[in-house]
Amino acid sequence: MMHAYSELYIEKAQVALGNMLHCAVYDIGMGLSEFYSHFLHSRIAYGFGLGEPKYTVGMSGIELALEVMHFATGRYMEIVPSYSFDKSPEYWTGWAVAYYEWCRAIPFDRINELVPIDEIRDMYNPYHEADITKFVDEIDRRMQCRQEESRLARLRAYAGLSQRLLAERSGVSVRMIEQYEQRKKDINRASSSTVYQLSRALNCRMEDLLEIS
Repeated sequence: MMHAYSELYIEKAQVALGNMLHCAVYDIGMGLSEFYSHFLHSRIAYGFGLGEPKYTVGMSGIELALEVMHFATGRYMEIVPSYSFDKSPEYWTGWAVAYYEWCRAIPFDRINELVPIDEIRDMYNPYHEADITKFVDEIDRRMQCRQEESRLARLRAYAGLSQRLLAERSGVSVRMIEQYEQRKKDINRASSSTVYQLSRALNCRMEDLLEIS
């Protein structure tokens, strides 16, 4: 199996990403998904995913977190890092997702598209006590199931909305939503107003609803 980069780096990479997410939440005070979105849009996620030593072993988790914030805001922050003997759920989340990205050589943004970072954090119990291969197997299962779903169906499920509730919030009919989700109608050919109404109801970008051919 081809891994994303050399096995020599993976343990340190896991620690770095774990500490990065812990720092983001507990020292910077940012929500996990908000910070992770900054990470995904930075050059750091791309370089980390390729195993660039600068990121995987050359920077601490705190340095990575501050670099992400600099990329997002254009300024450098000063923080007082917290230390804990007990690893936080956010630390485990970074530690685990770093391993999965390395193991399967799937980019961070693609993993997050199918299994969002908050959902991975919710897997802390019971997976933080299990062998990492159990986590990999479960993410594989979720990735496979969701690759078969339309983006609209997936985002609606993430939002915790039924088709009827989404119809009420968006003004798009239940029937139309069903047809887009089942791919009986091509959402890529939907009117911009329809896609806008759905995206607004789901609190996502319009392009997040479009299918990639």
